Amino acid sequence: MFGWLVRDAAGVQAVILLLGGTSETATLAEALAEAGYRVLVSTATDIPLFVGAHPNIEHRRGRLDATAMAALVCERNVRAIVDATHPFASEARRTAVSVAKETKIPHLTFMRDGGVTAEGGVEIVSNHEGAACVACRGGKPVLLTVGSKNLAVYASEARRMGVRLIARVLEHADSRRAAHEAGIAESELVTGRGPFSVEENRELIRRFGIGVLVTKDSGEAGGVREKLEAARQEGCHVVVVARPQAATDGVVGSAAELVREVSRRWCVVL
Repeated sequence: MFGWLVRDAAGVQAVILLLGGTSETATLAEALAEAGYRVLVSTATDIPLFVGAHPNIEHRRGRLDATAMAALVCERNVRAIVDATHPFASEARRTAVSVAKETKIPHLTFMRDGGVTAEGGVEIVSNHEGAACVACRGGKPVLLTVGSKNLAVYASEARRMGVRLIARVLEHADSRRAAHEAGIAESELVTGRGPFSVEENRELIRRFGIGVLVTKDSGEAGGVREKLEAARQEGCHVVVVARPQAATDGVVGSAAELVREVSRRWCVVL
């Protein structure tokens, strides 16, 4: 078995900081732990998330700005940062890169597959502002499935164009607060935790007479395939927000590749 066997002067084993929050978090953490690494999983919110059951895995909750993350790296003897946050978590990704550079430790990014193509009633735009304009231009009811962080731009455009907007968000106080602040009525809010099946998406489309579905290119684990198929079956136009540009260096796409890269780059056996 290989792993982080480097210890400091006090005999404390070095730690890998895994920034998680998606459905792949547990798989990645357990793969690293089973390979002999001690893993500290950090998630930004208190939303329940299974992060793995291996004894080498520890879980902390709460957002980390650059100062807090750098302090955590020092306090916990972190020797590498693995960014496995959501593909659209640009701020978290920038923070991880900055802290890794500042503290002079390695950094890897796990990026799930995406690649939605503009065909069969699917239109791809580069940002939420553009998506809001495209979604509302036809006057048909819009189903918004992009999370709660960008609700305001869609709600504003929907009001301007006189379009009904239905938003599906997590069942969480922060999500409801964001919807309220964006001016979205409770009757236009659907809460739940995905990914949702094709039939669940179809039922929602039929219930509200949706003509346009808006989603992000968040990958297979994000339930995008099921949304696209439901929209196709129900005759909905789909607007997809493309992923932000991300660095390609140090990017892995599977748990096995992550373990191999950690071992190849940084494993030191004493």
